[in-house]
Amino acid sequence: MRDNFTPSLDFSLAWEGGYVNHPKDPGGHTYRGVTLATLRRYEPGATVADLKRLSPAMIERIYRDGYWDKAGCDTLAPGVDGATFDYAITSGPSAARKSLMAVVGGPHHETVKKLCKRRLSIYQTFKHWKTFGKGWTRRVTSGEALWVSWALAASMDAPHVESGLADESAKAGKTAKAQGNGGVATAVSGGGTGGGGKVLVDQGDALAGWLVAGGAVALIAVAALLLWRAHLNRQRERAYAFEARRVAEDTA
Repeated sequence: MRDNFTPSLDFSLAWEGGYVNHPKDPGGHTYRGVTLATLRRYEPGATVADLKRLSPAMIERIYRDGYWDKAGCDTLAPGVDGATFDYAITSGPSAARKSLMAVVGGPHHETVKKLCKRRLSIYQTFKHWKTFGKGWTRRVTSGEALWVSWALAASMDAPHVESGLADESAKAGKTAKAQGNGGVATAVSGGGTGGGGKVLVDQGDALAGWLVAGGAVALIAVAALLLWRAHLNRQRERAYAFEARRVAEDTA
């Protein structure tokens, strides 16, 4: 939706910061999320100094032409457009569009949620997840709540948008609690199984000991996954609650 370009850009730029050249970031020299390589597509021969003094007008041009338009965001529903645009900025328009096509369907706010979930799942496979994972998670969960609010606002009045966001917050909180409890229980179970493995080894049953120990490792991995998902859903809970308050304040 064309009218959503400016608020979508505002959200994304809030997470991009100024000039960076992080050694673990494959983008290299970057200013406001624009890499030097990207700038050189518009200004051949541009230097790092040129990048650092990039004007707001050029930044807007690059994001509209290189990401918003290339991802086809003008053709997308409110909320889905912002989610796809921000995904395109961090992963490229083709990757964002491919993921969107993999999850699109049903109410638009559900498409937003599925796209954000897929995006984070893919990001977890990146080798630099340990370095940037926390920031990516905050960005995507905050964005999800915002974009869901846009999707809801396109078909209902503000009080219903607020209640819809509050419901999403409550669901995320309930899921987080269940996952957290499950993670702790699984971790305890894994620890117990590991102890059993030691007893079997002590009794001379080496093969059984290895099998049980392997089971313990698997349980610990499951526990870690559940605890991570609990953490993710707690962030979603807070993000949805924030958006619900914002909608309420805007209509007060």
